[in-house]
This record gives sequence, structure tokens and C-alpha cells, in this order.
Amino acid sequence: MRKYYIIIILITCNVSIWAQTTDSQAPHPWENIIGNMMDDNDEEAMEWEDMYDALHELENNPVDINSATKEDLERIPFLSDSEIADILEYIYRNGDIKTPAELTMIRSLSAQKRQLLSYFITIKDTEKKGFPTLKNILRYGKNELLATGNIPLYDRKGDKNGYLGYKYKHNIRYEHTYGEYLRIGLVGAQDAGEPFFSNKNSLGYDFYSFYLSIKKLGILKSFTAGRYRIRMGMGLIMNNDLSFGKSMSLTSINRQGSNIRPHSSCSGYNYMQGAAATVSISPYIDLTAFVSYKDFDATLSKDGESITTILKSDYHRTKTEMAKKNNASQFASGGNINYSRNGFSLGLSGYYASLDRPLKPNTSSVYRKYYAAGERFYNVSADYGYRNGRFSFHGETATGDCQAWATINSINYRIKSNVSIMALQRFYSYKYYSIFSQSFSEGGSVQNESGVYLGIDWQPKRAISIRYYTDIAYFPWAKYQTKAESRSFDNMLSIGYATGNWTFSTKYRLKMREKDNAEKTALIYQTTHRGRLSATYTTPTWSVKAQADATYMKYKDNSFGYMATISGGCTAISRLKLYANIGYFHTQDYNSRIYSYERGMTYNFSFPSFYGEGIRYALLLSSDIIKNVRLTAKAATTNYFDRNTIGTALQQINQSSMTDIQLQLRWLF
Repeated sequence: MRKYYIIIILITCNVSIWAQTTDSQAPHPWENIIGNMMDDNDEEAMEWEDMYDALHELENNPVDINSATKEDLERIPFLSDSEIADILEYIYRNGDIKTPAELTMIRSLSAQKRQLLSYFITIKDTEKKGFPTLKNILRYGKNELLATGNIPLYDRKGDKNGYLGYKYKHNIRYEHTYGEYLRIGLVGAQDAGEPFFSNKNSLGYDFYSFYLSIKKLGILKSFTAGRYRIRMGMGLIMNNDLSFGKSMSLTSINRQGSNIRPHSSCSGYNYMQGAAATVSISPYIDLTAFVSYKDFDATLSKDGESITTILKSDYHRTKTEMAKKNNASQFASGGNINYSRNGFSLGLSGYYASLDRPLKPNTSSVYRKYYAAGERFYNVSADYGYRNGRFSFHGETATGDCQAWATINSINYRIKSNVSIMALQRFYSYKYYSIFSQSFSEGGSVQNESGVYLGIDWQPKRAISIRYYTDIAYFPWAKYQTKAESRSFDNMLSIGYATGNWTFSTKYRLKMREKDNAEKTALIYQTTHRGRLSATYTTPTWSVKAQADATYMKYKDNSFGYMATISGGCTAISRLKLYANIGYFHTQDYNSRIYSYERGMTYNFSFPSFYGEGIRYALLLSSDIIKNVRLTAKAATTNYFDRNTIGTALQQINQSSMTDIQLQLRWLF
């Protein structure tokens, strides 16, 4: 019973602290909103991290909404195609937006979207602008220098024997920006256990990203050199740009044409390296072209003549991992031409790619039989769309050297200003592949899937928002843990209510997916129920949030788990901001694990999972020590009640708790 008394005391202390303090505006108040919108599983965690990084950049360089073009508003990832059109139409009909409160006049924007949008836009009187002079760029541009480090107060097995480097994780980034016109940046990142200024990392960090991005220079709509991300069409052949969980991905999937974005995150895998540009060759036609050459990590065959696996983990801690660093290379080039006028849009995309040695995946497992293979690859696609008032239709159809087809098509209809429905159909042949594809899917790839999605967004009142979807998918060929054709059903209902200082939300998700039984003689359903309840009280000076999560999985065995969390923050003390959270979790095993968003450092995404029994608590302090210099520190501990070791193999920690200290210094000049 002692551990439960400790939990109650800690929760009581935290609530009393928050209730007695006052605060000014939090530095990143949008983070909690995004945390509530995240899907409660790890399947799209990397994509959420990419969006999190992009939103921090957008917060630093907000969109001037009164002079924004369609492409400018598409920088905001949570806005749908129809919401962007409604914003532009409102400004065209009524003139400049004067205050954020005026966004309530755009009925297609939910209360949550309006609140989020206010953090990423600036409102100015429209004025004719041109590309700035070099003198103004140097004189008035903004500089940001950011250094972040993680200090674990424990040792992993590999830290003592096995890892090539020390146990500290750190990264540094510098960026110079001038509004929406110019970005120049450099990022260096190091994971725990990786060598620093030694081995293959003779230049210091294990990973670097560098980029130069120019926008709105005459007919040159955008140009990026260095490391970048690109999306064409709806992602059937090319998309290493933003993509995130199913509950949010539909907001941006209908955007057509192409998008180029600097690779400013610490991820060492999903990017291109070279140059990409979009040119406006007429008021209605845009042309995009890109070229890329980069090294990447791979597992090679024993004779070194072929690639068996393209690696995405980006870890180089051991001799084995380091030997696979940048041991293969890839060339890619392609482009997109897009025509858009009077609601109609049509685009053609294509690319050619080659590897320095053939890709030969291990096809001994039946589900790998149609994985991409070869040395040279190409894909082509056509994307198309039409929008008129309340109705919109978008789609893309693709093929390639695989000699198979993939298509995705969606219809969106706004029945009333507060009710919209969406239907989406996709067919991805089990023989289809593209080495750069990423689009809407249940199976995790643009291959071996047919499905239908039906969703509805309804605001019965301004304070109430309801979202529901059901998604039915069929996999005609074997998949991992499935030796035959299979099916899945995914359903989600979320309800939000805001009144005064209170915000309440509830979310329930039921997911059923066929997998092999224990004897591998037949398919049975893996059924997962996930539920969440939360209540938030916010004032201009402080906030507190209580959240309860539960998971029940039925597969070969039954597994149940839950987690109760209280979090909040304040900035009552001059130049000091405080955020804290505490949560108790109890799950039967890994299958009923709980995912919980946690406030982290700037540009550092934190979405940990918990299983077993224990308590998680964290404290984050942020202080503007001098003008334009912010120091942030976070201490987080996970204390397990049901084990004496944490992790396995080289990651094993020989104790029942783990504490990490994070430090970050941010200088704006």
C-alpha cells in the first residue's frame, strides 16, 4: 500500500502547487492540443515527430494570413484542402482579417482548429511585397542557435561494454531565416552510444543535415539545396514529407501538386540530398524538378554484391551497426507538372532511381515475396481533382517498373457549414511498389491493400466537436504474422466539449485485425480497445489536466492496462516557466501498453510508452536567463514496481528505475 500513498501525496502536491500559482502565456501552448490529437499507438510515431518539428519552425516563422497564397497555407499541416479554400474565400469576400476572433466566421474551422491556427499565423495589413535585398536579409534576418543534451543517471549494459561511444545524447542546430523567403540551417545529432569525433564520425556528430531554402523569388516559387523532403501528388510514388496518424492524415492527403521542405530534423533516414525547385511557368501551371544523390545504411549480402535490407533505424552504436553506416548509395531524379484552374487540377509525376548494387530482399518468408527488388526503379502517376463549393474530389493513380497499379480516390462533401463527410477508397496491388511512396494505409505501406474509409466531422454547437470514422481494409497477399489473405476493421469516435475555462474530451478506438493463431493453422482477430478521458482547466495564468487511458487487447491471450495522469504548468515567477506531470500505469504485459504524450524540449518530441506497473513523473523548468537566451531543464523518472531490470541485451539497465536529465540552451539573435 505504501506505493499508492506515495502516488496520492505526489498528485495532491502537484495540484496544490498549480492551484496556487499564476502564469503568463506558455511558450508553446499548441503542444497540448497536438498531444490530444495524436493516435494512441507507435505505428506513426516517427511521422508525428516530423510534424512536431515542422510546427516549431512554423511557430518561429508564422504565415501572414492576409497576404497568404494557397501554397503558404499548405505549410500548416493540420488544415484540410477545403479549410484552406474557405479561408482564402473569406478574405477575398470580406477583406483583411483584423483579429484571430474573426476566424469564428469561417464555420468549417472547428474550435480546436481555430485555436491551433492562432499560434501559427500573424495578422498584418496587406502590402505588396517582393523578395528582400541581401542587405535586409543580413540586417533583419533572425538567427537561432539551439543546443540540447540528455544525461542518463544510469548505465546500460552497452555503456560499459559494447557501445563505441559514451552514454550521452546531444544535438545542435543553427538556422538563419528571413520571414518566408529564406532559410539556411545546419543540424548535428548524436544518439547515446555513438562515437563522437572518432571511428566513422571523424567530423564529430553521427548525423548532419544542411540546407538552403528560397521562396517567392519571381517565377521561382521555391528552391531548396542540401537535404530536403519532397511530396508529389497524394504520395503513391513520392512522399518523404509530413505524414501522421490516421485521425489527422486526411486533413492534408488531398493536397495536390508538389511540396518541397528542408530536412531540419535529427532523423537520419527519410530525406533526399541535392536540389529541388518549383517554377511557375504560367499563372496556372507549376513545374517541379529534383535531383538527389546520397549514401544510406544497408545490410549487404555475405559477398557484398547486393543489398538485402535498407535500414531505417539510424543507430551506429556498435561495430556491427557502424559497419553498415552509409555502405550503399542511391541516385534519384524526377519531377511533377501541375495544372490548376477554376477548381480543376491535374498533375503528372515521375521519378527514376538507381542503387549502386541490386536490392535482393530475403523472400524465404512468403510475405516478402513482392518486396521491391532490383537495381533500377521508376514510377509514374497522374493526380486529379475538382473542388466546387461544398464538394471536392481528389485522386491519384500510379504504376511503375513493378508493372502493377495503385490508386487512391477521395470525396469530401460539406452537408452544412458544421457537418462534413468524407469517403476514401484505395487499391494497392500486392505486386505494386515504389521505394519512396507513403500515403494513406492501414497496413503501413502502399502495397497489398484495398480499403474503404468513411468519416464524419460534426459541430452540433460551436463548443462541441464530434469526429467518427470507420475503415475497412483487405490484404489479398500474406503479411507479417499472417500467412494468408486477411482483413482489418478500424473504428474511432472522439468528442470534445469546451466551455469557459474547461475543455473535456473523450476518445474510443476499436481495431480488429486478422493474424495467425498460436498454431499458425488459421486466422483469428487481434482485437484492441483503446479509450481516453481528459479534462483540462486553463486560465491566462495556469492550467491543469487530468487524463485516464485504458487498453484491452484480445488475441492469443487477453491483456488489460490503464494509466492515470495529471499534468499542468505555470509561469508565475518572473522569467521562469514550470511544467510537471505524474502518472501511474498498470498493464498486464506489453500488448496492453499505454502511450502518453509528454511535454519536451523545443524540437524534441516525447511520446513514451509504458507497460508493467510503475509511476512516471517529470518536471520541466524554462527560464529566460537574459534577453533572447532561454535555458530549459527537464528531469524525468520512470519507476517500475514489477521488475529489477529494465530493457534487454545491450540496452539492459540493472535497476528498477531510470532517470534522465535534459538540458537545452536557446539563443535568438
